[in-house]
Amino acid sequence: MAKVLRKQVARLAKPAQAPARLDRFVVSSANGVKIDDSGATGPNLLTGLAPARGIHAAVTPSPELSAIVGSAPLPRSQVISKVWEHIKKNNLQNPANKREILADDKLKKIFGRDRATMFEMNKHISKHVKA
Repeated sequence: MAKVLRKQVARLAKPAQAPARLDRFVVSSANGVKIDDSGATGPNLLTGLAPARGIHAAVTPSPELSAIVGSAPLPRSQVISKVWEHIKKNNLQNPANKREILADDKLKKIFGRDRATMFEMNKHISKHVKA
């Protein structure tokens, strides 16, 4: 029993491994803890995440698109989700072909025509967002 306890205590007493190179380092000093922003690259220690990229990066919608999704910057994935909410809420899918979207007045400004397939929708939306 004592041997098992010694192993557990020894395991807990090991120092934690230092994190990889980060944007912000926590440095302990005589006055407590401070943050060092020395220009290192990598994930941010304070949030634990790297900057958002790709579909998760925030984009700003155009005035036409903001009528559907709002004017605040959103990740591209959220923009697509809100457009789909609008499509489903207003019953804009063609009943005979669910892959086809029948554009209402707001979507006509984005699509540039009366109909678009769900596969073309991302192409049209990408013209109305800025990174």
